[in-house]
Amino acid sequence: MTQHKDVLIKIAFEKADEAIKSAESSIKDGFLSTAQNRIYYAIFYSVVALGYFYEFSSSKHSPYLSWFNKKFIYTDKIFDEKLFKIYKEAYENRQKSDYEFMWKPVKEDIINDLNDSKFFINQIKIHLR
Repeated sequence: MTQHKDVLIKIAFEKADEAIKSAESSIKDGFLSTAQNRIYYAIFYSVVALGYFYEFSSSKHSPYLSWFNKKFIYTDKIFDEKLFKIYKEAYENRQKSDYEFMWKPVKEDIINDLNDSKFFINQIKIHLR
């Protein structure tokens, strides 16, 4: 792997870790929609790190979701389907929290999503070691 890739992957994981910390603070402060947003972005940044490693990129979110599902779940069978489910649900919940004004987040659900995101990111980190 080139040094350039290493740096980009490191930055992507730093952003993921920062988003996790932000989600934790947001939950503590009662900003559940913000927490949901940060949970999704933590996952997204870890998938971006995968993209750097495998030389995949996109300017949109949905191609990353599709690429992850196709390459890592169905084609190469690197990860369990649970990871795609976590990623997809985080994406859908972020859409609700950001754009559906009548959507009301539930703290217990957000905490579960946070725990799932930590599991997801850890699996990506293990894979890229």
